[in-house]
Amino acid sequence: MTNTNIILLLITGALVGGVSGYLGSFMVLKRMSLVGDALSHVALPGMAIALILNLNPTLGAFIALTLAVIGVWYLSEKSEIYPEALVGVFFTASLAIGILITPEPELLEALFGNFEKINLLDGVIIAASSVLIFTLVSFIAKRLLLGIVSEDLAKAEGINMKKVNLIYLLLVGFVVALGVKFVGTLLMGALVVVPAVAAKNLAKSIKSYQILGALLGVVSVVFGLVLSKYFNFSSGPIIVLVSIFIFIVSYIFKRK
Repeated sequence: MTNTNIILLLITGALVGGVSGYLGSFMVLKRMSLVGDALSHVALPGMAIALILNLNPTLGAFIALTLAVIGVWYLSEKSEIYPEALVGVFFTASLAIGILITPEPELLEALFGNFEKINLLDGVIIAASSVLIFTLVSFIAKRLLLGIVSEDLAKAEGINMKKVNLIYLLLVGFVVALGVKFVGTLLMGALVVVPAVAAKNLAKSIKSYQILGALLGVVSVVFGLVLSKYFNFSSGPIIVLVSIFIFIVSYIFKRK
């Protein structure tokens, strides 16, 4: 890989990590951490079908996650089953189907990520999409926070929380689709959740919590990519281990 490609990958990875941590900060406050983890597995059958059809696997992940998010949102609004339980059902079915139909040569890459397969066009699309997702989340951030504090209060203010929650879940699905090439479908949920949990240990306010969540997401991906390149390991496990190390350090500081 040329130095230009490496720099592009680091920038792209930093953007994905940042927006993942930012989205994760809301997910932790909403007590939906397991939803983020399970959603990442829904991408696998979509990637498998795309590979079979010789399409970009990110496109397959994007379509599968969009359909799953809409399905979970609709059922959670129309049934008495909690979203976590619904996502758990999607998770088990999707993981089983995905492992069965994913071509064996690409299975490990789909599960654990391989950033070296990201080309220039992929990098530009991922970077632009990350900026767009961050912008959209910022646009609905106040409404999301108000809904977390009290859905009744949000409704009294004229906020359609059903629509806000759908947009938020779709954005989570989008960022998971963008990140699977870096971290893989098995571990992408950790990139959304772990930096946000670490930030919660250190932050003194909601604003600093969101900023720290994004910053720790950036640090996790950048250091993870550098270490995985240096030691020639799969990028996904290393990125997640870096984020977990950051969480452990944050927990120690919190205790003190």
